[in-house]
Amino acid sequence: MKQSRKKESLGNRIFSIANGTILIIIALACLLPFINVIASSFASTQEVVARKFILIPRTFSLDAYRYILSTPTIFKGLSVSIGVTLVGTLVSMILTAFMAYGLSRKYLIGRSTLNFVVIFSMLFSGGMIPTFLVVKNMGLINSYWSLILPVAVNAFNMIIMRNFFQALPDSLEESAKMDGCNDFGVFFKIMLPLALPSIATISLFYAVAYWNTYMNAVLYITDSTKWPIQVLLRQIVIVSSGMQAESTSVDVIPPAQTIKMAVIVVATLPMLVAYPFVQKYFVKGALVGSVKG
Repeated sequence: MKQSRKKESLGNRIFSIANGTILIIIALACLLPFINVIASSFASTQEVVARKFILIPRTFSLDAYRYILSTPTIFKGLSVSIGVTLVGTLVSMILTAFMAYGLSRKYLIGRSTLNFVVIFSMLFSGGMIPTFLVVKNMGLINSYWSLILPVAVNAFNMIIMRNFFQALPDSLEESAKMDGCNDFGVFFKIMLPLALPSIATISLFYAVAYWNTYMNAVLYITDSTKWPIQVLLRQIVIVSSGMQAESTSVDVIPPAQTIKMAVIVVATLPMLVAYPFVQKYFVKGALVGSVKG
């Protein structure tokens, strides 16, 4: 008996070591390319040309960031993206929460049909051209709302939140109604406070989607002064690839590869800063919403 326990303990240790080693390798495989991106964005022109892979720059340089920030339009693009992200996330969460709570109630008339329609929209969409015609006929071309309303409710996010509401005991709603709460009172006073993990998780999903808005901006925004940061950064990459010195006031134009690395850092940094604030809710909100219901 003791011998079998020793063997089992040894096996567990071997498994833990092997498992930890594999996870470390996977983590490094994910982390090293991002470190290379950051290091390359701060490297000098000569170093980027000479070295294929950079983890620590030998010569620190801010030329790429000076090039990117050399025009005031970049700050306009940042303000557009921040505004679209904040307003879009708020609008999406309001619509998603109301819809998810309604579809989570078993007594809702037509609940099965509505759920089918939501799932159907995940598999089949109207397509790019019909969606463009809808946006155009609604008068949203060159409007910031064209970046928000067409994608205001994501079916996958709504289903996760619906399942979260379904996982909450029905007795909570019954008790609240016995105390005099109506449906809105139950929703705002009972359900929403309990759904904070799911709200934080889905808000992060929506915020990342709005921050990375590119295709919708290309389709619906023809006024360059209203472009979000992702479109502007793409234009910067195109200009830097052509080495058009007249488009910037920077004396030294770094190579296109350095510009691309700096663009990636600028585009991802805001989301990286926001993520730690909702990380503690992320796993709980995603798992509970995905396995229940």
